[in-house]
Amino acid sequence: MAGQFEATTEINRPIEDVFAFLAEGTNDPKFSPRVQSIAKTPEGPTAVGTVFTSTVKDAGMKSGRTFRITEFEAPHRIRWAETSKNSVTADEGGYDLESIGPDTTRVRIFNVLEGHGIGKLLVGFAAAAARKDGPAFGQRIKAAVEAETKPSQGA
Repeated sequence: MAGQFEATTEINRPIEDVFAFLAEGTNDPKFSPRVQSIAKTPEGPTAVGTVFTSTVKDAGMKSGRTFRITEFEAPHRIRWAETSKNSVTADEGGYDLESIGPDTTRVRIFNVLEGHGIGKLLVGFAAAAARKDGPAFGQRIKAAVEAETKPSQGA
């Protein structure tokens, strides 16, 4: 059984700035409190094949997560697949970005969660919790991007 979570937010920054912030990947702890640490390999710009390895804390338990970038189309689309072997994984996820004005970007994030082993019993709960947090998660992304990027000249 799989479950999907998604959130959408509007960020008061140009699409190129928002894409650059999200594509870096190592910014995740700035908006996701579950991410304790994250590293990118290889170093340099994110591209298809880039791998992010993180330690996350869910329900009081730490686990290791590994994600591989599967699609990368600046400045509109990033896709990833989790390759780690956990009970619940994000088999597919991504960001979709849309410019809705010179200094405003709509961002949609989603993850398709899949349960493995005992995770088949837990995936529904994990998806429900992620959906419940969706609006707040979108607001945390907005706050992090706006705090880290400078407003455009005309703003």
